[in-house]
Amino acid sequence: MSRPDPRPVFRFAPSPNGLLHLGHARSALLNAEMARAAGGRFLLRIEDIDATRCRPDYEAAIHEDLRWLGLDWERPVRRQSEHMDAYRAALERLEAMGLVYASFESRAEIRRDVAARPGWPVDPDGAPLFPFNRAAMSDEERRTRQAAGEPYALRLDMARAVAVAGEGLSWRELAPRPATPPSGGRDEDGAAPVTADPAAWGDVVIARKETPTSYHLSVVVDDAAQGVTHVVRGADLKAATSVHRLLQRLLGLPEPLYHHHPLVLDGEGRKLSKSIGSESLRDLRARGVSAEAVRGLALG
Repeated sequence: MSRPDPRPVFRFAPSPNGLLHLGHARSALLNAEMARAAGGRFLLRIEDIDATRCRPDYEAAIHEDLRWLGLDWERPVRRQSEHMDAYRAALERLEAMGLVYASFESRAEIRRDVAARPGWPVDPDGAPLFPFNRAAMSDEERRTRQAAGEPYALRLDMARAVAVAGEGLSWRELAPRPATPPSGGRDEDGAAPVTADPAAWGDVVIARKETPTSYHLSVVVDDAAQGVTHVVRGADLKAATSVHRLLQRLLGLPEPLYHHHPLVLDGEGRKLSKSIGSESLRDLRARGVSAEAVRGLALG
């Protein structure tokens, strides 16, 4: 019987719903650099659970761009669309704990309700918290409406989940290249504890009728399945780590080290994004910018 590989495991996990930009390059290069420095492994994972937006040509472009940057990764590449059974099993465990319920309110209904409540709280991403109460509908009625085929989202009952998880939920935030020996509360890895606050997200969606998972659920299942020990990603996902740590504790999954790196911003101070048409790595290549120059821009 072979022994488990003891090396640290890093991963870059893009979604094939557009072309990679400098922000993606920073994350991929940092993961590869940190894996190399730690004598670890570097994985590529394709997060393609959104069947309406993810496309094979974008997935092919991810491979092309990363090879152009000089990166290599272990095979086979994990594609989320091939592991729906694993996410469904995790969801069923949460359901068996009484922590999941179906909600039938549309996005328009949620917007109208929130508009009638001035000062309604928002989550760390700025979206209003889910304004309806699980207790307003019986679980039996919810099951009946699900069986009738109505559209629904499956939400984590945050108050119950936090109570089941218990106190002391936190994660260890790693400095990638500490300039001085660990101190001031940092452990031997140079990681400092960060208190998790999953309640700030309210009753988050963890699956939908048409898809048995969400980003929050699939990312923790994938990281555990792949033995990921270091999650290195953009600072825009730091707050979401609270939800991920909650799910890890509820599902009995291992806790990775985390590092949330600064984002690459455009000339107007906005984070680069596919949705706003930020210049892609393919565009930079077409303009004659070299891979070496892009690496410098991404890590500078």
